[in-house]
Amino acid sequence: MQYDVTNPGSEPFTYTITFSLMDEQGRAMSSVEETVASVGAGKTVRRTLDHGGYPADEALDAGRVRILDVERVPSDEAPVPAGPCPASGLRLTADQGDAAMGLRVVGLHLENCGDRAYSLEGYPVLQLLDAEHQPVDGIEILRGTEGIPMAGGDGEAPRPVTLRPGEAAVSGLAWRNTTEFGEAVTVPYVRVRAEAGSDPMMVAPHLDLGTTGELGVRAWRKDASGSGAGRPGA
Repeated sequence: MQYDVTNPGSEPFTYTITFSLMDEQGRAMSSVEETVASVGAGKTVRRTLDHGGYPADEALDAGRVRILDVERVPSDEAPVPAGPCPASGLRLTADQGDAAMGLRVVGLHLENCGDRAYSLEGYPVLQLLDAEHQPVDGIEILRGTEGIPMAGGDGEAPRPVTLRPGEAAVSGLAWRNTTEFGEAVTVPYVRVRAEAGSDPMMVAPHLDLGTTGELGVRAWRKDASGSGAGRPGA
C-alpha cells in the first residue's frame, strides 16, 4: 500500500508515522513505524508501507490500516541512530523509555562517533515543546531525580566525562504521571542539547506529566556498557 506525506511547513521536516495493521474483523495484528526523512517545504513524498509481519498472501489495502501517531521534527534536528556521523562528531538519541507504577523514564544516549575526544560535565540542556514546537511554560526542570518519587537519586554530583572515539555517555528524563488538582500537561517534544551551545536534537517522548509540573534530568555519566553503537534507539 502506498501513502503520501505532505509537508505544509516552511522548512524540511522528518516524519515518523506509526501504522496499525488490521485483520478482516478490524482487530490490530501488528504495528509498523516508518520514518520519512527530509520532506522539503511544501513537498509531498510517496512511500510504500512495509507489510511489517502482515501475511504476504493477503492484500494490504487502506481499509486495513490505521494511523496511530505522526511525529514531525525539523530535519536538521532529527535524531540519526545509524549511518554517517553528524558533523559535530556526536550522535545524540533517545530510547523508547520505560513505564511502571506511574513512573516514566526515557534514556538519553550520547555517542562520540567522531575522531577526537570530547569532554562535558553536568546535565543535558532541555527545552519543552508543544505539538507546534512552541515552548511549554510552567514545568520545573529538576537537576537530578531525587525529587521524583520512586525514580531514585543520581547518587553522586555531576563529574567531568571524557568520551574517546567510540565511547558513549548516558543521561535520562524521569517524571511521574500523577493527576490531582489542576489541568494535566502533556509535552510531545523535547529539544535536547548535550550541553549549552551544542547542536540540538529533537525527540518525541510524549511526556505525560499529569499535574506534577516537574521533570527530572540526570547528569551525564560514562556508559558502563561501552560504545553506544548498535544500541536499540541509540
